[in-house]
Amino acid sequence: MQVIIADDKTDLDARAAELGVQLIKKAISEHGHANIILATGTSQIGMLEDLVKPEHDVPWDKVTAFHLDEFVGIADDHPASFRKYLLERFVAHAPGVEFVPVEADAEDMVAELTRLTDRLDQTRLDLCYCGIGENCHLAFNEPPANFESGSAFIGVQLDDVSRVQQVKEGWFSDLDAVPRTAITMTIPQMMKAEQIICVAPDERKAEAVKHAISGPVDPMYPASILQTHQNAVVYLDPQSAGLLETA
Repeated sequence: MQVIIADDKTDLDARAAELGVQLIKKAISEHGHANIILATGTSQIGMLEDLVKPEHDVPWDKVTAFHLDEFVGIADDHPASFRKYLLERFVAHAPGVEFVPVEADAEDMVAELTRLTDRLDQTRLDLCYCGIGENCHLAFNEPPANFESGSAFIGVQLDDVSRVQQVKEGWFSDLDAVPRTAITMTIPQMMKAEQIICVAPDERKAEAVKHAISGPVDPMYPASILQTHQNAVVYLDPQSAGLLETA
């Protein structure tokens, strides 16, 4: 795992996007197609804006994009929907991209999980973007996380820290409005990606970042598993890196 402390949030976004562009183009050059995973939340907004800039000249019609998680029961037109987030901030600016959403409001959730699993079983994953939650969750893999799950996606009960985070970030008006369950890509599935780019800015993430980077690999700190990935790069700003001894 490599840790990069950017000058500020703008620099972090640009550098994380630039590496992503390089890796996507490399995968297309080598395989004719790139398969990527995208995260959501306020931490990813600036990076996604940079990633889809036309000047990068990414052939998006040769890219398939999966996303990490979604609230159970949330429709794709709900203001807090992660599908809506990615449709507006990524898909609309990436002409021709194939987007594989998590339909967490599907009538048959077992069938939806099977659909996603079958699709991923046939897919080489070139790049996974992710963030770090305030409780150190990775995607919606809450502590204690399952580092050995054999499934690609699972249903999870959301930790109250994660639910409060959604309110603080402005996605919901109050805690009662935040769903208690979600569908998430599992950690073993994320770790199958050839490259992981973790984008984790903001002072409120500093404690989680400290555990993820400086502490032992521990299911109570799910993002600490990134330490074991040979090609993981974690981008921080000075605020999120504030509790690290190297900061």
